[in-house]
Amino acid sequence: MFQKILIANRGEIACRVIKTARRMGIATVAVYSEADRDALHKDMADEAIAIGAPAAAESYLVIDKIIDAARKTGAEAIHPGYGFLSENAAFADALSDAGIVFIGPNPHAIRAMGDKITSKKFAAEAGVSTVPGYMGIIADADEAARISGEIGYPVMIKASAGGGGKGMRIARSADDVADGFRSSQSEAKSSFGDDRIFIEKFIENPRHIEIQVLGDKHGNIIHLFERECSIQRRNQKVIEEAPSPFLDEATRQAMGGQAVALAKAVNYDTAGTVEFIVDQQRNFYFLEMNTRLQVEHPVTELITGVDLVEQMIRVAAGETLTLRQDDLSIKGWAIESRLYAEDPMRGFLPSIGRLTRYDPPEEGERDGGTLIRNDTGVFEGGEISLYYDPMIAKLVTYGPTRADATRQMASALDEFTVDGIRHNIPFLATIMQHPRWASGDLSTNFIAEEFPDGFMLREAQGAELEMLAAIAASIDRLSNERRRQISGQMLGVPVCFSDKRIAVIGASHVPLTIAGEIDTEFTITFGLNADGDGRSVSVRSDWWPGQSVWRGSYDGKPLAVQVRPILNGIELSTRGIVTPAQVYTEREA
Repeated sequence: MFQKILIANRGEIACRVIKTARRMGIATVAVYSEADRDALHKDMADEAIAIGAPAAAESYLVIDKIIDAARKTGAEAIHPGYGFLSENAAFADALSDAGIVFIGPNPHAIRAMGDKITSKKFAAEAGVSTVPGYMGIIADADEAARISGEIGYPVMIKASAGGGGKGMRIARSADDVADGFRSSQSEAKSSFGDDRIFIEKFIENPRHIEIQVLGDKHGNIIHLFERECSIQRRNQKVIEEAPSPFLDEATRQAMGGQAVALAKAVNYDTAGTVEFIVDQQRNFYFLEMNTRLQVEHPVTELITGVDLVEQMIRVAAGETLTLRQDDLSIKGWAIESRLYAEDPMRGFLPSIGRLTRYDPPEEGERDGGTLIRNDTGVFEGGEISLYYDPMIAKLVTYGPTRADATRQMASALDEFTVDGIRHNIPFLATIMQHPRWASGDLSTNFIAEEFPDGFMLREAQGAELEMLAAIAASIDRLSNERRRQISGQMLGVPVCFSDKRIAVIGASHVPLTIAGEIDTEFTITFGLNADGDGRSVSVRSDWWPGQSVWRGSYDGKPLAVQVRPILNGIELSTRGIVTPAQVYTEREA
């Protein structure tokens, strides 16, 4: 086994690899650019080497600098994480020439699967179901139109070297093909330096489901079931889960078998992912193979109990897989939400700046067999840089069932406090409340269909309005009590002896009464009439002024609400609702 490895990456994935290496007793080396001189991954590693300017092209993507850092520190192997050099065959070749082990696939597999045209040919030869299309190089827009007509509309025009949604266009008629071909070709040239284009049938309302594979250098290859990644925005994944709520066991086994067949065809020898699109009749078609660790790998780890990073390290060291296909089974459900520094209210524009507050939910086991995991590379006081991907964290929850994992994700998002930059937590929280998510009725069109005019914050109505009014009233009562204790106001006796209040939640006025003692629980009554009758609920919490998250129960059900002070009141955030709240006596109102 290796004594020391270098991680040729940054952010949360570098921190993730360091955690496993540390558990395995392996020393770690971090590399960092000038923009990352205060980064978390730099501090977590046993050693750190500066590799250049902030721009990735001058630091994290410079092969010679990475190799030089490994030589200086005596690192025997390099884990590339994902992105940057993770799928760069030239990097793998250079490491081999330098006598350094690449903790990733062999260069042949990277090259074969990195080119979309070549990969589809390999898939077809391996008996993998592929989308009908034309895999040859297309010379011009006229040829593209002819081929599209033969395939049948709609078609997808795609860059051969593409990824991340770049160089992709949908053409629904001959009129769309010319513009789509030219724009795809131009984008492919600028993004990848390769303007080759191919065309395939576009599957309507598809689901994006991928199979995790794992191989060693002795010819053993297994799959670790599927992940569904259908919640996407502009072909970028937003929420992932494992297993898929859509697959039946027969389809799962068929997809897993085909993924293993493809991996064997290219002599695959580490962790990788075979991606499929699946139509509404559960017909599935090969999309691409990612020859690296995926961003969403934690959900697979939670449902299988397999540490994929550990397996990658062991395989790279020449060990034989001890896992067999029959040893693996799906246990429970896991969901991953990608937290980004972006403003969902303004078209998801990136947001950069300092994290003035970063307070994630506590990791570990929770009630009901659930669990929270947070993979991150940031910290309070750190900065989100304009040079790199604006990911804040990957929040992952696990539960015995999908409903349990969803409930825990909704709660964990409500507990996750981020200030100083804009972020997408309200957007993620809104999806967790969406009936289509609850039912599993998903497709890659979900966000476009459900938010056609962009994302807007949910407004509190009905039961949620009363819930926020009750929380605001209990916070107001506690805050007033604290002020009396600090100032000795009227010897601690309340100025207003009435329990009647008006809670103003956004533009809504909610009359209520509040009764109960501090440090026990409050009883909130709505709709009180002249006879003293109304609907009463209990509010219990150990919250105290100054805490950023109110945790407790409302009407016997657990609840988390973020609390921020504003002029003459507070701002409450929960379940995708962000609203100002003020509480008045009747006379004040």
